[in-house]
Amino acid sequence: MLTFKLPARPPFSFLSVVNSHGWRQLAPFHFDETSSTLFYVDQLASDRVIEYRISASSGGIQIETEKLTKSEQNEATEKIMWMFGLDMDFSDFYAETRIEPKLARAKKQALGRVLRSPTLFEDVIKTILTTNTLWAATRNMTRKLVNEFGTPLSSAGRVVSSDSEARIESRAFPTPGSIAASNPETIKDKIRVGYRAPAIHDLAVRVASGKYDLESLKNSSLPTLELRKELMSIKGVGPYAAANLLMILGRHDFIPIDSYALMMVAHEWYRGKPVTAKHVERRFEKWGEFKGLAFWFWDWKYNQ
Repeated sequence: MLTFKLPARPPFSFLSVVNSHGWRQLAPFHFDETSSTLFYVDQLASDRVIEYRISASSGGIQIETEKLTKSEQNEATEKIMWMFGLDMDFSDFYAETRIEPKLARAKKQALGRVLRSPTLFEDVIKTILTTNTLWAATRNMTRKLVNEFGTPLSSAGRVVSSDSEARIESRAFPTPGSIAASNPETIKDKIRVGYRAPAIHDLAVRVASGKYDLESLKNSSLPTLELRKELMSIKGVGPYAAANLLMILGRHDFIPIDSYALMMVAHEWYRGKPVTAKHVERRFEKWGEFKGLAFWFWDWKYNQ
């Protein structure tokens, strides 16, 4: 067993990151409410599959996993730092929003970070699976994709969750190569992803072949507009998906406008009457480069 801690730039809240959006509910993430532990099954560069058990520690997070080599621990550290955005600085966002009642809690609750997957490939695929569907369907499609194409966790590394949700077999998120080795028809039939199948397979093939360095976009120096254009060049990524991915990449200039956004804005300012994307943009325009964050962490009065 290996246990190590990683510090975070303050302010930081483990639970604020875990609860920042629904990613904690998507395989291979699993959150145990009883122990406040986030589980994640990861396939390392060596192809070894391990499970991280991540929890809060003073000033950062604590990770428990199998015994790792030095290079494996370095890889795990780099991935987990990315997943939690441990080095991100939100001081400008807090300063900009401190007098807004709907955002005044942001600094106190250390809001700003959003939970990320270790790879942008995983986050792009998951984002595609959120489009034009219900959340329950997204969870189901992701689970099936992981079960069909993901590499299983060795029994030596498996940890049984203490809550009631049984995990019969934990698997890592599929590598681009494992999905690329399949075909759109199989993906459509087995994973039930519908029209998304060609986009998922196409991205996997491009990344697996080395023709597209998707992970380089994590630290891209491109202006946000150009980065958005690059993301939208990926099949299956439209304005909503691109905005969601920009948020994950730490670019907050765009709002991921979907049916949820329209509903929340309608109830916040328009007495529940139907609104358009322009209404959403107009309400958050004043926040400029932080409007995505302002929308994401707004203290909505409408309780579904």
